[in-house]
Amino acid sequence: MRPTPRKAVAASALTLAALAAVSLPATPATATPEQALSVAAAPGTASTSFAAPGSPAAAPAKAAAAADACTPAQVITNGGFESGTSSWTQSSTSVITSRTGQSAHGGTAFAWLDGVGSTHTDTLSQSVTIPSGCATATLTFWLHIDTAETTSSTAYDKLTAKIGTTTLATYSNLDKNTGYVQKSFDVSAFVGQTVSLAFTGTEDSSLQSSFVLDDLALNTSGDTAPPADATRTPAAPSYTVSLTSNTAGTVWTGHESATFTNASATALSEVYLRLWDNYHGTCTSMPIAVSNVSGGTAGALSVGCTALQITLASPLTQGQSATIGFDLGITVPSGADRFGYDGAFSFIGNALPLLAVKDGAGWHLDPYTNNGESFYSLAADFKVTLDHPTTLLVPATGASVDVAGTSGRTVTTATATKVRDFAWAAGPFSKISGTSTAGTPINVYSVTGISSANAQSMLTTAKTAVDAHADRFGAYPYGELDAVIDNNFWFGGMEYPGFVLDLVSTTALTHEIGHQWWYGIVGDDEYSNPWLDESFTDYATDLALGKTGTSCWSSVSWASSAEKITNSMAYWDTHSSRYSTVVYGYGKCALHDLRRLIGDTAMTKLLKDYATSHWYGVSTTAEFKAAAQAATTTDLTSFWTTHRIEG
Repeated sequence: MRPTPRKAVAASALTLAALAAVSLPATPATATPEQALSVAAAPGTASTSFAAPGSPAAAPAKAAAAADACTPAQVITNGGFESGTSSWTQSSTSVITSRTGQSAHGGTAFAWLDGVGSTHTDTLSQSVTIPSGCATATLTFWLHIDTAETTSSTAYDKLTAKIGTTTLATYSNLDKNTGYVQKSFDVSAFVGQTVSLAFTGTEDSSLQSSFVLDDLALNTSGDTAPPADATRTPAAPSYTVSLTSNTAGTVWTGHESATFTNASATALSEVYLRLWDNYHGTCTSMPIAVSNVSGGTAGALSVGCTALQITLASPLTQGQSATIGFDLGITVPSGADRFGYDGAFSFIGNALPLLAVKDGAGWHLDPYTNNGESFYSLAADFKVTLDHPTTLLVPATGASVDVAGTSGRTVTTATATKVRDFAWAAGPFSKISGTSTAGTPINVYSVTGISSANAQSMLTTAKTAVDAHADRFGAYPYGELDAVIDNNFWFGGMEYPGFVLDLVSTTALTHEIGHQWWYGIVGDDEYSNPWLDESFTDYATDLALGKTGTSCWSSVSWASSAEKITNSMAYWDTHSSRYSTVVYGYGKCALHDLRRLIGDTAMTKLLKDYATSHWYGVSTTAEFKAAAQAATTTDLTSFWTTHRIEG
């Protein structure tokens, strides 16, 4: 989403109540009159009753058992080499030594790689286990390099430091120094794993270079850290939806089913559906109505009635799959919103119930935020059938096929693969179409009042933007791209896979299309880590528009010591006036600074490789920091600190 200056942000009582409930999972919520409710059924169907979220009989399950507490520890054994070769594997008996010619940083022993003066390779490694439950892990070591090489431009002899398969840094004869220098790396991405810490030194055929290591440490700290992607569950969701609209396209009723697999080693006995758009109503008058659940038993609504617990018919062990189904009613409220109608035009974002994500931190049941996004979901397949009046055009996520329905109606079937959400619109739009130079079909749908010249301008922008982003980060995978244009959108613009809502604005549309990569293809937990999609997308927007961000970091002024680029939406919802400035502005400036620090070529490769390695996956701050560090020999520790990028 790209906020505009006219955006007004205020936390509603409903959102604050939900925040309180999520913040204190061990304290049962107190039921209010509006929470003792029944979920309204779609017209013509029976309703399903739910106990109040705070009632003992139906108290929602805790977000999940807390991850193991972190006990700060140093996990490298014999990091000073004073116990000889204990815990280390070396390529020759001369690597760990106390012989003359070099000296230790501390004690008497050290590791001396190379220094032979002829073609030679030395290796040194240790298997380390970084305990789960810790938020951060930092590797440090002291390095001294001396060399007989006289060049100031050619790296003849090299030392490579790796953890697992990730290269942390490569040093060479060009990095020679007169004493030891401490190196530091954030290796938090490897929390919960057993990996090899390895150093490889290579010399060419002449002139020695010595790489001397001492006093290695890998320190862990912090309370908890979610585990890696493999434990995010329920995995591989597949949604099948069939809905029929009223004449205006503001009410939709029908059925939805979701098939999924338990990826976790822990049995899965329940799932949660996120009914995000109930934020736009009340618990007694909900825009999203679920009834007649099959494949499980509906339980309590929680988090401002945006989370519905469903206990499965039988627990799923790892690798097992199940399907739940339910009748669905959607009532679109008035307002030019990402879920709302503006006159004859309806915008239906975040309306389909989606499965919440569970990982080592538990169920992610964050509250809706009107300030940004809360929409954390895994890549899924959708087949959505929309029966609507022929007078209404229905742009939607995915590739659409229209067939004639009953008299005066059309059935649009939209199919999308590996997308995180599904959105559509309905109305008597004006439509123009074209194809980008690289071959992506683009459709622009305009509401009444958008001139043909403005619509054509947005089509031109969309063609240019999708190709620019694809060239930098990887080919656009979603087939066609639909852009719905309405200058009444208070929020500026909003992204969904293959479908965006926007004002007439070149910058805003380029930004929303950039989200097809940063959120759509490379996913993230938008509530916990909004910078991973918004900062990256604004940076991508600058590049697509030819902006270099020169000196933009020089105007940074922090509001407090607690303000950080990597803060969550829980923080920004209480500091809303600073959200856009820090996450969009400072965030993209930090990425421009990183590009200037490591070089244009390295930054271009870093982002393209990072997108490829997280294609349809989930990105975390720790993983990006590790990838950035691996892309340069410059120690980035102070960079992250200066730019307030934590995690």
